[in-house]
Amino acid sequence: MVLAVLLTLSQFAAAQSATAAQPEQAEFPQPVYVTMRASGTVETFPDRSVWKGGRNMLYDAVTPDGKRLLVTSPSEGSVHVFDTGSGRQLAVVPVGQAPKGVKVTPDGRFAWVSNQGSANISVIDLGSLEVVDTIGVEAEPHNARFTADGKRAYVTLQGGAGIGVIDTAQRKMIRVIPVPGITGPHNLDLSPDEKTAWVRDFVHNVAVVDLESGKVRKVIEVGAGHGGIDVSPDGRYVVTGAIADQVVSVIDPKTLEVRNVEVGNGPHGVRASADGHWIYVTLTRDNRVAVIDADTMKVVKKIAVGQFPFWVAVPGNP
Repeated sequence: MVLAVLLTLSQFAAAQSATAAQPEQAEFPQPVYVTMRASGTVETFPDRSVWKGGRNMLYDAVTPDGKRLLVTSPSEGSVHVFDTGSGRQLAVVPVGQAPKGVKVTPDGRFAWVSNQGSANISVIDLGSLEVVDTIGVEAEPHNARFTADGKRAYVTLQGGAGIGVIDTAQRKMIRVIPVPGITGPHNLDLSPDEKTAWVRDFVHNVAVVDLESGKVRKVIEVGAGHGGIDVSPDGRYVVTGAIADQVVSVIDPKTLEVRNVEVGNGPHGVRASADGHWIYVTLTRDNRVAVIDADTMKVVKKIAVGQFPFWVAVPGNP
């Protein structure tokens, strides 16, 4: 009798433990990689591994096959390359001055690094893990976004020019789209049909840019300070951080209406899961990652992490 009761209690505890573990697994349907600027590390979810990197680990990007993660270090002028299966650092690749954003081409062959300090883009061959080209642009390139076919790249020029348009075959900037009404184009993303660029500035605005005409449709006021911006893969919403605020701003791409969601202190990096159901937010001043349910736009979890969580990379949402 006693043994039966103990077994029953043991089974109940195991079931409770499994149930408690399910929500975190559900909230991370694919791996999520978060850079820790002050800790010099990358933390992974849901397995909670910590990978040691270098100084000032800033922006990150995962390859289309999910096998490698690239992280910029503006303090070192380098990109750290990790094997995502083992967490092992494969290489540290020297690039230009003050590298910020890093993006991987849709074919997975190259990584492009926006060197804000040297006004150029380093092209890293992901086979040799060496820089094979440098593309000159205008002042302070900060981050980029490729079209799905890989033929064009759009780069924010934080020095004030607007958005640079790069022909990827020529590896040459062919046009600059001015973005009046905002201060310092900081990060950007594209609509799923690639007709619209959503440009987050350094202060508190998002510009909605028609890429065919090169005209700004609207400038939308959002939270204070700069931040990341992400168009959900399903195109349902646009979300942007605000490092000097306590909210992320969620924009309806059809109506352009804004909803501010309270998340915590210093939200910067934002990224949706590949299915668009979850939004991950780095809280730079709280040393936490917030998880938002995109159906309710409510924070369902805040997870303690290292110091100064900054950027988020998610397979399936470049």
